Amino acid sequence: MFNLLQKTLLKPMTKVAQYRIVRAIMAAGMASIPFTIVGSMILVLNILPTVFSPLSSFFNATFFRFSDLYMIANTATMGILAMYFSLAIGFELTRIIQTEDKLKVAPLNGAFLSLFAFFMCLPELVMKDGKIVLLNVMNDKEKVINGFRMTATIDRIGTSGIFTAIIMAVLAVWLYSFCVRHNWTIKMPDAVPEGVSRSFTALIPTFVIAFVVLAINGGLVLLGTDIFKMIAIPFGFVTSMTSTWLGIMVIEFLIHALWIVGIHGANIISAFITPIFLANMVSNSQGANIPFAGEFNNSFAILGGSGATLGLCLFIALLARSEQLKVLGRASIVPSLFNINEPLIFGLPIVYNPYLAIPFFLAPMATASVAYAAINFHLIRPIVTQAPWPSPVGIGAFLSTVDWRAAILAVLCVIIAFIIYLPFIKIYDTNYIMMSRV
Repeated sequence: MFNLLQKTLLKPMTKVAQYRIVRAIMAAGMASIPFTIVGSMILVLNILPTVFSPLSSFFNATFFRFSDLYMIANTATMGILAMYFSLAIGFELTRIIQTEDKLKVAPLNGAFLSLFAFFMCLPELVMKDGKIVLLNVMNDKEKVINGFRMTATIDRIGTSGIFTAIIMAVLAVWLYSFCVRHNWTIKMPDAVPEGVSRSFTALIPTFVIAFVVLAINGGLVLLGTDIFKMIAIPFGFVTSMTSTWLGIMVIEFLIHALWIVGIHGANIISAFITPIFLANMVSNSQGANIPFAGEFNNSFAILGGSGATLGLCLFIALLARSEQLKVLGRASIVPSLFNINEPLIFGLPIVYNPYLAIPFFLAPMATASVAYAAINFHLIRPIVTQAPWPSPVGIGAFLSTVDWRAAILAVLCVIIAFIIYLPFIKIYDTNYIMMSRV
């Protein structure tokens, strides 16, 4: 099994993880965490009275009087998340090229050029009377002013624009570095201040990016579409797949298959699924019921860390008979409470361990299935906010859904995972005892 995983997953996924684009997206996802958490926690204030109805009068007399004020923090985070992704990917990808290729590109320029390319894609254009014109629609269902579709903010700079932001950032940085490699830049004397020199270095690349993006936009308008609608076709299919039980099972399998052969599966897979679960979370806050959103994994599926090892850790810390496991469990129990379990994964070890590989796969699949069913059948509210991923069991689930029943479900998931681990860890514990007697 380990040989098969190495051949089919280890080598290709290791290679994928080294791609510059993937590393830049991972960095952007990490950089967005403070904004998604702050924006989500602000939203909790507006949701609490719907969960605890006795609070309604109190909130109407206090917090809701200032709702338009404090919800600005939500609009300025979740409402413009694509902008953060655009800047972060542009900066990080340019920094990687600067460092690894020794190319004289400036990360700040890369960030601004990425945002520039993304902004040029925002307005909706249509053909009318043989001319390309900005779309204007004003009715009860939609509001499009000079090409900009309006909701709480400009619609396309929120989570719906993340995939376009990623593609435009990659395109802009590639064109920028191409221009610099081929000396399509304005070079200033060494005596000119660095800030001024950097600005002129980016002048020609800016023209090139503008021309290329405008050409793409114009061509798509002639075809009756635009880049947002084009991207929605393949990425919409991927998003739909990840919203199904089978899609979640595939994701859980890939994360844990990579861990089994020693690769941090959560970090690699998160580069691909972060834009999806953020978009799903925003859709849930607007009335959808998508199970796979926000911190679904850390709130329900992998409590205690990858593999859902919290119950396992408590068992070996409190009930293991072998001294080795007991010491390891006691050393790992505090990190495990906060969903950090590298001490267990590499200390037991779980990596390349035939005794624990099977429950390591099965436990998160079982807990994810239970959580998926609970949300899908409306037994608990869907995830509407981004809870901090190290939140202890129950707390993260409640903050994610603003539903006290979710906290109970999280505890149930810990118990289910522990039951799956129990026969395997007992055998493992017994083997340690036998070895100590030899």
